[in-house]
Amino acid sequence: MSVSKILKWVTGGLEALLGIPILGATIILSMLWVPLGIMLILHIITLVLTKKEGGATTGSILGIVTSCIAWIPFVGMIMHILSAIFLMLDANKADQHA
Repeated sequence: MSVSKILKWVTGGLEALLGIPILGATIILSMLWVPLGIMLILHIITLVLTKKEGGATTGSILGIVTSCIAWIPFVGMIMHILSAIFLMLDANKADQHA
């Protein structure tokens, strides 16, 4: 299993966690939006590694956009959920072609 695939599953799971209503907002607000910065860094790392390996980059790009606009109530929740779905689909796609 490639590093980019593992990172897609990890970032997808974290995005899914942050997309849970009330829980995700509580995590982000209680940590003063630091989780969004951490996720931005993880998505950039995942994107770079995925590009090197020639994998699908849609989920990572959407994750980067999500990290930048997720401070907006409700929009952030929806974006986290969409990012989680696309990241996990990308990770699964990489698994089928490996």
